[in-house]
Amino acid sequence: MSHASLPRVRRFSLRRPVTTATALVTTIVVLVFTNIANNRWAQGWSLAVSLVVTGVLLAIVYWAGGGWGDVGLARETLGRGLRWAPALIGIVAAVYVCGAVLPFTRSLFADQRTSGLSAGEVALRVLVTVPLGTVMLEEVAFRGVLYGLVLRVRGPLFATLFSSGLFGLWHILPSLGLAGAKPALGDVFGDSVLGVVVVDAGAVLFTAAAGCLLCELRRRSGSLLAPMGLHWATNALGYLFAFILR
Repeated sequence: MSHASLPRVRRFSLRRPVTTATALVTTIVVLVFTNIANNRWAQGWSLAVSLVVTGVLLAIVYWAGGGWGDVGLARETLGRGLRWAPALIGIVAAVYVCGAVLPFTRSLFADQRTSGLSAGEVALRVLVTVPLGTVMLEEVAFRGVLYGLVLRVRGPLFATLFSSGLFGLWHILPSLGLAGAKPALGDVFGDSVLGVVVVDAGAVLFTAAAGCLLCELRRRSGSLLAPMGLHWATNALGYLFAFILR
């Protein structure tokens, strides 16, 4: 039998693009398991899990035939993102300083999550845990992969609403103890089941709205670095000011 008559074996290749719908469903499934793992199953390993999952999400975009531009990390837009990020960090820092100086807003910084932390532990959160364990994963996932994949088939408005809605739902589990951690919220809503539900629902709506803002920053700057800068400043400087003012 000649070689020409032999049936051709189709070689498996991860580079052979899958459909955008397949990539979206895969991304959502990965994020569901990641959310449960980081908040319930493997809380002590959340940083490592987040780093691995970030790589997996980028691989999904590659698997779907995409590249760095799909997630807002194209080389030609990095410079613009690097200009936007420090400006946004400065704005958040200025708002926090004003809030810390004014007596009627100072109490909003009280947070039980920083009450027992040392200066070194706060520095670890600000410089490692927040940027690598929270910001990088969430920005790559929601303003990078999900936004970029939906943008292929629908416009930026739908991409923003879709990714931001999921971003809000992403915060259901981590927000369950928010009323107890923030005295300002606990004083208003108490520690009842209804209070916990109201605070959690408010956190979901607030983070969904914040997701819309972060998506718009990505759209206007063309770079994922802009929402990354604002996201890091909001979280990390929040820890820092809560520690300083405790």
